[in-house]
Amino acid sequence: MPELNHSDAPQPFPILIGDIGGTNARFSILADANSEQVHFPVVQTANFETIDDAIKLTLEKSKLQPRSAILAMAGPVQGDEIPLTNCDWVIRPKTMIANLGIEDVLIINDFEAQALAIAEVADDHRESIGETSENETASRAVLGPGTGLGVAGLIHTQHQWIPVPGEGGHIDLGPRSERDLQIWPHLETIEGRISAEQVICGRGLQNLYHAICKADGIEPSLKEPADITTHALAGTDKQAEETLTLFVTYLGRVAGDIALIFMARGGVYLSGGISQKILPALQKPEFRDAFEDKAPHTEMMKTIPTHVVTHPLAALSGLASYARKPASFGLATEGRRWRR
Repeated sequence: MPELNHSDAPQPFPILIGDIGGTNARFSILADANSEQVHFPVVQTANFETIDDAIKLTLEKSKLQPRSAILAMAGPVQGDEIPLTNCDWVIRPKTMIANLGIEDVLIINDFEAQALAIAEVADDHRESIGETSENETASRAVLGPGTGLGVAGLIHTQHQWIPVPGEGGHIDLGPRSERDLQIWPHLETIEGRISAEQVICGRGLQNLYHAICKADGIEPSLKEPADITTHALAGTDKQAEETLTLFVTYLGRVAGDIALIFMARGGVYLSGGISQKILPALQKPEFRDAFEDKAPHTEMMKTIPTHVVTHPLAALSGLASYARKPASFGLATEGRRWRR
């Protein structure tokens, strides 16, 4: 076997694991490869000037001092100063090593962590929509409507799972039905185009609701995405109901496109809080109908399973799987790992 190079060597335990979002940061610690994660209380990013301050306070509650860290964050990992997209934190691995007593830091994309999580997701941590499949090593994909629309693939080759991050949430989304053509002129564009993320995320739900109201010639009465989904699921607002029905339809279309790109016979997984909240709407026919409506490949699409990830801390679970068995994953670390 080839000798492990500097970036391939396993990280030393205990390992601090972090999922860093714009609003919340979630941390756990893994004592060794055979231990369960110990989770810490959720951190509000706005309450701390730096991520280092948040980690210091978090570790005050820990009996273990981590020797290394694996952190997932939204956005590309470039250089020694890595800004987060939706908060003021900047991750500086060299500063962490100097000031926190950590000797090894790995930073990856947040949807790489989501992809790692679907490699070994248990049946009790997913809700299947439609038929399931036993194709355990076939390619998979994950989509996460949240603050934006995250997309990643997971490819199995050479006895390893390889996460494939990207910016698939920014692919074009176009109208297909007569109703779409009525709504589309009222959707907000970015430099003249409508991307999937403009419609299939939290603010996208608002954009879609407002466009439907304009198409119907009425003033919108609901302001927050949660209000729209609540009224839609309760059947107490006509425009909110249509918003959610079209939201899951468009999500189905995009999920089907991603399934075709990755030939994801192992399944397409929907992650994040929005997917869990709108599960009753996803279980109606519109999502799967849109997912499968990919002529000339409709029959093949019917064989590809779809699931909602219900694990409350899926990203931390995925990172822990990698920490325990790094050789099982083809995770690129070059330019994203710092050591003392």
